[in-house]
Formats: sequence, structure tokens, C-alpha cells
Amino acid sequence: MSAISEIATPIQLDFSSPEFSSQLDALLAWDSVSNNSIQEQVKAIIDQVRKQKDQAVMEYTRRFDKRHVTSVDELTLDADRLQQALNCIQPEQRAALETAANRIRDYHQHQQQNSWNYRESDGTLLGQQVMPMDRVGLYVPGGRASYPSSVLMNAIPAAVAGVPEVVMVVPAPEGELNELVLAAAAIAGVSRVFTIGGAQAVAALAYGTETIPQVDKIVGPGNIYVATAKREVFGQVGIDIRTYALMTPINFGRR
Repeated sequence: MSAISEIATPIQLDFSSPEFSSQLDALLAWDSVSNNSIQEQVKAIIDQVRKQKDQAVMEYTRRFDKRHVTSVDELTLDADRLQQALNCIQPEQRAALETAANRIRDYHQHQQQNSWNYRESDGTLLGQQVMPMDRVGLYVPGGRASYPSSVLMNAIPAAVAGVPEVVMVVPAPEGELNELVLAAAAIAGVSRVFTIGGAQAVAALAYGTETIPQVDKIVGPGNIYVATAKREVFGQVGIDIRTYALMTPINFGRR
């Protein structure tokens, strides 16, 4: 068994099947997974978070994650807590995470773009200025899901690009946390972690609250409520290309 196990429900399509094309179209069609009811619920959650900020985040956390919290500080994990998780996991798990992190970092260092400019004969200065975003948000599934690789594959490219702050949100239903995910956050250099999830977490990252900082871009996989929320806040913040895909190429630079 792999040192890092990830729980997911696989979807299998048979290319030789005569129904392959229609099944693929149905799988990729947004309308097949997002309906008006979900969109209305998500819009209402986003609106409440924009208006009530921390208070709304706590209320939705109490309602959906069954956690009795009175302050967002209770939902915040600092660097010491992440390091504690890294120190407590099995040595082979830590080695697997660190090996994966090094490979991801090496790969994305080859993708880095450089600024450049030149001056034309008439004195006109042309070029490209590449600058990292100020802050990005990473959504990581919680509960039964265990996606430490998602943490590494989203947070490390941001670090390579020079993003100074990566904020991670991960739901902790009934207070349950996944130590592998937190350990991956420590290795990837995540700045802060808030144990919140759902559309309310996306809204908090997009618009900011008294405690949760506003970000420039939100990436990472989530359920249909998360994916719908990301689509709703697109424009306010950047999002990954396919909001319902597990992993996509991500650019954390500004031109």
C-alpha cells in the first residue's frame, strides 16, 4: 500500500463503448451537476458571508460541520500546529510527502516566466513584467477525503512563483482533521489554515472577513457547492480553469 492513500470515487468510462461520447459529454456538462437550487443556496451563503463576515462563517460552520464555535480563532491553525502534524505522521509518510514536494517544486521551477523588455528605435519601451500575486487561497476537501497531494500541487507552484502568502481552508466536520493534509501544508509552506469549508469558505476567501484575509485567486478541488461558489465569485477573484476538476495547470503570476 502507498504511504499516502487518497480516498476518491473513481469514474470509469469505456472508450470502446458506443455510449462513450454521450457519457463523456454528460460527465463534463456543468448543468448535469449544478442546478438552480444549488446555485440559489450558494448565492445566499455568499451574500450572508459578504454581509456578516466572521459571524456568518461561524454560523454555517456550526450548521454544516456540527462544531460549536464562538470565535474564528477556534477555526484557525498556526504554523506550530502544522509542524506538529508533520512531526507526528509516520516516517515513510513524511518521506513520501517530501519526495513528492521536491519533484513538484523542480517541475514548476522550469515553468517560471521571466520579465523582459526592449526599446524600439523610436524610444518606445515594450516588454512583459511578471509579478507574483499577493495572496492565494487553497481549498482542500475535508472529512473522509484525504488529499495531501492537492495541497502540494497547489501550494508549491504558488511558492515557486513568489506568492508571499498562501491561505488554506479545509473543513473539519465535528472537529475531525486529517494529519496528512496538515503535514503537507507544513511542507508546502502554507501560511495559515482555517478549518472551514463549503461555499462559505470560498466566499470568505473571495471577499474577506474580519479574520480571514481576502485573496487574489482560489484554487483546489471541492464538492458541487464549492465548485458552484468558485464560479460565482469568479471575476472578484481568479479561479482554476476547471472548477470541478481535481487538478489543473495554475498560473500564480500577474502580467
